[in-house]
Amino acid sequence: MPIAVPPSGLAALTARAEQGTLRTEDRDPAYEPGAVVPTGRWAPLTPAAVRHLAAAPGTPANLLTQLVSLPPAFDLDQSLATPTGATLLPAVADGPVHFLGTVTSPPGQATTTLNHLVGRQLGVHLDNFDRLPYPRRHLSRRRLCVNLGPGPRYLLLGHHDAQHITRAVHPDDHTTRCPHTDDLRQYVAAGGDPTCIRLRLEPGDAYLAPTELLPHDGSTADLDQPSTAAFWLGTFLADAFPALG
Repeated sequence: MPIAVPPSGLAALTARAEQGTLRTEDRDPAYEPGAVVPTGRWAPLTPAAVRHLAAAPGTPANLLTQLVSLPPAFDLDQSLATPTGATLLPAVADGPVHFLGTVTSPPGQATTTLNHLVGRQLGVHLDNFDRLPYPRRHLSRRRLCVNLGPGPRYLLLGHHDAQHITRAVHPDDHTTRCPHTDDLRQYVAAGGDPTCIRLRLEPGDAYLAPTELLPHDGSTADLDQPSTAAFWLGTFLADAFPALG
C-alpha cells in the first residue's frame, strides 16, 4: 500500500509536506553505487495527492504515517539516557520499544544515513531490523523519530511500499523474497514510479512511520542548521500520540 495517513492528520501533514521525485545517484562518490536520492525539485501537494494519502478506515496502526507530539507517558529524558539497544516498556506501545540511538546531521544534506561499513551515504532505503519476508512485511514495527534540534529536518518517503516494489522487480518469485534496499534501487533505475514526499519536522516534532515498509531517509537540504534525531522501534498505538496541529 502507499503512504497512509489518518484523515485526522491530513491537514497537519499537508501544511508540512511537499512532493517530488527520486532518481539514481551515479556520479557523487559520497554515495553507494546506485543509491536513490531526491531530485531536489519540490512542489506543494496537489489536492489529488492529499486525497491519495488518506488511510482507509480500519487501516492497522503499524501501516500509518503520523506526525505527532510526544505524550506525557513517553519520558524523553529517560529514554535518551538509556543505552542504545535498550528495551523500554512505555505506555504508548503494545509491547517493548527499542532505543535505536541518535544521529546528528549537518545542514545541506540531500539524505542523512551513512553506511558506516563502507563510509558512503546509503540514500533512500528500506530498514530491515525485523527482516520480515514479503508475505509478512506489513507486520513490521514502526519507527518513532523525534527531532531534538537545534534546526529543522525533513523526512523523505517514497510513494510505493516494499511489497509493491518487490513484486515489480521480482515478478516470478516475489513471495519468497525479503524486501531490500537493492530492490528499491533496481526499481527506480528501471523506471518505476519515482514519486516521493518530504515532511518538515521542527525541533520537538516527531513522526511514526513504517520504515521497514516505506522507502525513506532524513534530509537537511536547504536548511542552515544541524539537527539531531532520536529513534525508537516498536508496535506503537495509533491513538497514543497527539497529532501535530
